[in-house]
Amino acid sequence: MTNSSASPAPAHVPGRTALSVNVNKVALVRNTRHLGIPSVTRAALLCLEAGAQGITVHPRPDERHIRAGDVHELAELLKAWPDREFNIEGNPSQNLMEFIRRVRPHQATFVPDSEDQFTSDHGWSFPQDAERLAPLVAECRALGVRVSLFMDPVPEQMAAARAVGADRVELYTEPYAAAWGTPGAAAQLARYATAAKAALDAGLGVNAGHDLNRDNLAAFVQGVPGLLEVSIGHALIADALELGYAATVQAYQRCIDDGMARRR
Repeated sequence: MTNSSASPAPAHVPGRTALSVNVNKVALVRNTRHLGIPSVTRAALLCLEAGAQGITVHPRPDERHIRAGDVHELAELLKAWPDREFNIEGNPSQNLMEFIRRVRPHQATFVPDSEDQFTSDHGWSFPQDAERLAPLVAECRALGVRVSLFMDPVPEQMAAARAVGADRVELYTEPYAAAWGTPGAAAQLARYATAAKAALDAGLGVNAGHDLNRDNLAAFVQGVPGLLEVSIGHALIADALELGYAATVQAYQRCIDDGMARRR
């Protein structure tokens, strides 16, 4: 697949928060039958054509959604989109490193999930995780792969993430999303702003993801400084069931633009 028949879509603009679409849930639906539909690579292509700046996958050892073949097919697809990024996330002590070595994505996001974990629900902790992460981070960087560590919004942990060699952190945003629409929402957003500031002060880039959606995204983009990328899967794919991939990606991009405009 190439983008030869698509209208050119905007590449990442420096200073603007990028949107990376997680296509795991497309694979989850496909895996319920043996027909190969919906196609993961077709979904990714449509999102790229609509302007997504990247594609994210989280291949788990049990292949409950993304399979090894998907990772390689998506890597091949992204070759036709040199201004977009491929982000592979997962636990580096499970199956992640073999994908990194073979595919060499733009970014590897290390997530401390157990093999049977339903979904990501916490970040790395330091100093407990430092010794095992440092050599894996170093290996990725030697391969030319940027490393982001999945982290809770704890400012005191950011310098430690940088100390093991990480380039970025991905702030785990479920607590923010859970508080959306409640009296505690502003306090949660302030937590993330403070953590992001600590990450920036430590020399880290800032990503974010988990349960961000069309309702809460603009406020998060507005309130969190230095936000380079959001990775969104579940809500975006759910919206795409109703709106289609293109309209959904464009809607999320408008949320990002709205949040960026409110910063000024």
